[in-house]
Amino acid sequence: MQRTLITLVIFLISQVGFSQDLTYKNELVSLAKIYKKFHFGSDPTTSYYKKINSVSNNKLNHAKQLISEIVTSNNNLLTEKYLSKPDSITLKSLYIIRGVNWNLHEAEAKNNLKVVDSLLNEKTDYNELVSCYYGMIFSGVGNKNRPFDLSTINFELENYNLQNDTEKGIFFLTSMRTFGMMIWGYINVPKPPNYKKALSYIRKYPKYEGLEYYRFTDLNFEDFKLTIDKRKPKQSYKEYYIDKYIETLLYHSMCLSKKKKYRKEKLLLESILKNNSYWKYTEYKPTLEKIFKRVKT
Repeated sequence: MQRTLITLVIFLISQVGFSQDLTYKNELVSLAKIYKKFHFGSDPTTSYYKKINSVSNNKLNHAKQLISEIVTSNNNLLTEKYLSKPDSITLKSLYIIRGVNWNLHEAEAKNNLKVVDSLLNEKTDYNELVSCYYGMIFSGVGNKNRPFDLSTINFELENYNLQNDTEKGIFFLTSMRTFGMMIWGYINVPKPPNYKKALSYIRKYPKYEGLEYYRFTDLNFEDFKLTIDKRKPKQSYKEYYIDKYIETLLYHSMCLSKKKKYRKEKLLLESILKNNSYWKYTEYKPTLEKIFKRVKT
């Protein structure tokens, strides 16, 4: 009798655990669907905010708050509450939400719960989870906040639960990827490029620890791999993000070169552009070799 009772208790506990696990997975999919619909364009209706708030699994408390903020125009993502790196469970949950979101964009999508299981079982590099988190944060800033003007913002990296130089570097480079995209069109689409408009955006960039963005040079952390394109294997973080950052720096230099009182040495010599150990990460290496040959001569 006692053995039967113990078996029954174990069975009931396992059923409760299974139910909670299934709820967690289904709610990840639910949040991913809302993220897909609203993280770029219009804001959710009241009914969608209610769906977000109805998420009941405690592991998703922080994630659902973040998703609610990301899909909202003129949001508060740049407050310390959201800029601070959350716990590992939240990081992994948001990584899975992003993965399901990618799946939802496919014409012939996989079963969402199978995607969730696959990502749950994946041994994801912790730094990739951090990169995913700040990618979602800064995409939410760039997509939903108008007009863009962060000129009064100063990111104090010591305040955001970032544990080492790698995490601080990820915060910086991931944010600068979003900000760099804002000027890409002005440089590459019009003929001739609209340098004046691009420069007006650059002047609205935030500061990092009180310094202009180009003076942030603490990027000598160990490289790691992550998913940039879901259709391709994981690739070097630095080969992607430093390449994009150097591109932004070069665009900035091009904008300044159109001004009569331009002194190119300041941007070139106070940024990572002068450090040729970073050139291996960028397709602009030949350009940098020509620039610094001219500077030396």
